[in-house]
Amino acid sequence: MRILKSSFAVVERRAEHAVKYFYSHLFWHNPALRALFPSSAHDMQRQRDRLFAALTHVIAHLEHESLLPYLHDLGRDHRKFLARPEHYAAVGASLLASLAEASGAAWTPDVEKAWSEAYQVIADAMTAGAATGEDPPWWDAEIVRHLTYGEDIGVLTLRPAAPFRYRPGQYTSVSSARVPRAWRTYSIGNAPRPDGTLDLHVSRIEHGRLSTALVREARPGEMLRLGAAGGALTLRRGDRPVSLIAAGTGWAPVRALLEELADHPPDRAVRLFVVARDAAHLYDRPLIDAYAAAFRWLAVTYITPAPGRHRDEATARLATALGHRGRWPDQDVYLSGPPAFVDETVHLLQELGARPGRIFHDTLPAAGSGRGPQGRPSGFGEWFLHRPDPHWLDPSRRAPCHG
Repeated sequence: MRILKSSFAVVERRAEHAVKYFYSHLFWHNPALRALFPSSAHDMQRQRDRLFAALTHVIAHLEHESLLPYLHDLGRDHRKFLARPEHYAAVGASLLASLAEASGAAWTPDVEKAWSEAYQVIADAMTAGAATGEDPPWWDAEIVRHLTYGEDIGVLTLRPAAPFRYRPGQYTSVSSARVPRAWRTYSIGNAPRPDGTLDLHVSRIEHGRLSTALVREARPGEMLRLGAAGGALTLRRGDRPVSLIAAGTGWAPVRALLEELADHPPDRAVRLFVVARDAAHLYDRPLIDAYAAAFRWLAVTYITPAPGRHRDEATARLATALGHRGRWPDQDVYLSGPPAFVDETVHLLQELGARPGRIFHDTLPAAGSGRGPQGRPSGFGEWFLHRPDPHWLDPSRRAPCHG
């Protein structure tokens, strides 16, 4: 374990070079594999980020019990990319070549042996994950309704052709024929319905080809592909008070959790904080107000900047509002929004006494630089504070993409 972490500390200083070398090596020696990857340079940049983020996650969790389930899920998810067992050998050869290139003189026989053995464990776990379960590689889903809020927010209602299993608070990856071989993750904005339909909340990002297509171009009747549901932003114990905090289109999974709570009313109070960069972006306010009027157990606080003030003021207002609420050590807190927002809010909550083991926010280690799904972040939520730089070294900060 130590030799891998020491070696990776050398590689991560040349992360961008290592990842570019990896794909150059892979496609040069296996040209047929190029057709499995996105065609545009922008989408390939995101693909490179996802690769290094996943590798970083593996190294950071080498001795953690969550690593094997993560690798199983990663292998299962890679079926939608048409990955086959024989591809893992090609990827392994190119990965070792890129690590050696980035390591320089630090690449010794012992380091090579450690990486070879580690990659075999990774490949075996991912292959095993891909082989388990009866789910298809993806689900075809028809757009049955397409609503827009302003120019950059869309809520798409989809009807999967086959039963699609998920829990409130989870996300799914999405692909469209309009942007071939590109997948992005979006939170599911509702609890499971009897008719099987589900909502995706999409915020368009600048130069985001898929988010632009989904918000501005997609129409009812069009077909999308959905990957298996993932994520752990799901309700835990029902005997503890709950606080829900959502920023931007991070509202989608929180809305799903709220629907679940409405179907099974809690015995304790639920506090909901909805944060937006201005009042116009509180696009679901009528529904939230209706919930607040219907359920005595729900207390709602809206957080926006003062009229004419910079959107960053909303975070200061949120800090004030959270500080005025007590009992944080007793709360289960569910948090969703852009990575920078989540990081800052988690730190604040801990200062207020919230227990780290009771602050839940989704992570998507394999997410790309267009974050958002997690990994999963984007849209106006991505710029809620400021556009973050790529988090090369901490992929656990990735959240499902809302753009």
